[in-house]
Amino acid sequence: MTGTSFDDHERERWAGRAAAYERTFARLCAYPAAVLLDAAGAGAGMRVLDVGTGTGTVAALAAGRGATVVAVDAEPSMLAAARRSVPGAALVRAALPHLPLPTGAVDAAVANFVLNHVGDPAAAVAGLRRTVRPGGRIAVTVWPSPQPPLQRLWGEVFADVDGGELPRVAAERDFPRTEEGLTGLLAGAGLDDVRCRTLTWTHRADPDEWWSGPASGLGIPGLLLQRQPQATREALRRRYLQLSARYRDADGLLALPTAALLASGVVP
Repeated sequence: MTGTSFDDHERERWAGRAAAYERTFARLCAYPAAVLLDAAGAGAGMRVLDVGTGTGTVAALAAGRGATVVAVDAEPSMLAAARRSVPGAALVRAALPHLPLPTGAVDAAVANFVLNHVGDPAAAVAGLRRTVRPGGRIAVTVWPSPQPPLQRLWGEVFADVDGGELPRVAAERDFPRTEEGLTGLLAGAGLDDVRCRTLTWTHRADPDEWWSGPASGLGIPGLLLQRQPQATREALRRRYLQLSARYRDADGLLALPTAALLASGVVP
């Protein structure tokens, strides 16, 4: 699999981290699963492609609706977890935009928060489009900008940290993480009937469990944390506990407001 330097970073960042993802961020990312499949028109008797399946949450839900599922991920540990979640799915190791499926092979394709992790989003959507038959739908989710409070919390925790150069999508390949920006990305790939909306919800998590995501090396917070000496890591954890306290409910759990963009379109 080849791609941009950002794609190479993503492969390295997620290598062997399926178990850490499953016990930390997977439940957050699972929230839009049902409406994502609805937006793709995914139901019984359909061939559904789930790209960036992770631990198989969306794929399992599609299979539960009676769909025949192809689940794709670039990370072997994720595919192993997905195999346990969706034993009946066809599992393929691959990454956007290079999907080893015939043109028009599926009735619908979904990508849950996957466009946040690719170095060429337009090429990724084109790769999805190629696999879907004419008249089939594609649906995707991304995290928005400006960031909602859940994601903004990590920025506050690491605001004073010198983490060195961070991986970024090249400016000429990036798109605005807004409803208009995501709509433009899908329309630019030639999709019809493109529509986008913002989903909002409150994610509840144990404070120690939530910290264990970065502590396990997940995402940019995990990269920043790993680059720090032990004393700084401990100070950052204290800062996290202090800043996150304003989101703590009486039961001790965090109640973190967040949001996602959900967009879909039809292959002409």
